[in-house]
Amino acid sequence: MDSDQGSGAGTKFETMRGRNFPALRQFTIFLENRVGQLLEVVRRFEGTGIRICALSINDAAECAFVRFLVSDADRGREILERSGLALIETDLIGVQLPEGPQPLLRVCTALLQAELNIIQTYPLIIRPHGKPAVAIMVENIEMAMETLNEKGFTIITEGDLDDNPTMDQ
Repeated sequence: MDSDQGSGAGTKFETMRGRNFPALRQFTIFLENRVGQLLEVVRRFEGTGIRICALSINDAAECAFVRFLVSDADRGREILERSGLALIETDLIGVQLPEGPQPLLRVCTALLQAELNIIQTYPLIIRPHGKPAVAIMVENIEMAMETLNEKGFTIITEGDLDDNPTMDQ
């Protein structure tokens, strides 16, 4: 329950979309498969203060699907929409990889034990809290977050993507 408000210093999980979980928003765009297309998209964020925090490219003969997370999802969506690009927004879970050997194995095992299928995953380019992390798309995001929280994993929120990259915790 979220009845304990404390001093207001905690992480805020309410989003503009009215969801009460700390999902990361992934943007998928479709690009013509020709030289310079990705550079044009990346340059749209130049001078905005928005960083690309994760990136995945699936290439096909005629087009490429580019999936990415940015440090400010609301402003990032506005920039992409103004550019006229076809855009899909999807929720992912950000998970900090635990210490020790085979941290990704531990995350996958926890999700398998809850019978949750991983659809896609890729690493974050930035290191929230100075630790490695991954973005994961699953079939049931609410159940996956509950499972990972119960197993003691640290969930990465959109606010964590906006951390100052020079700060170590």
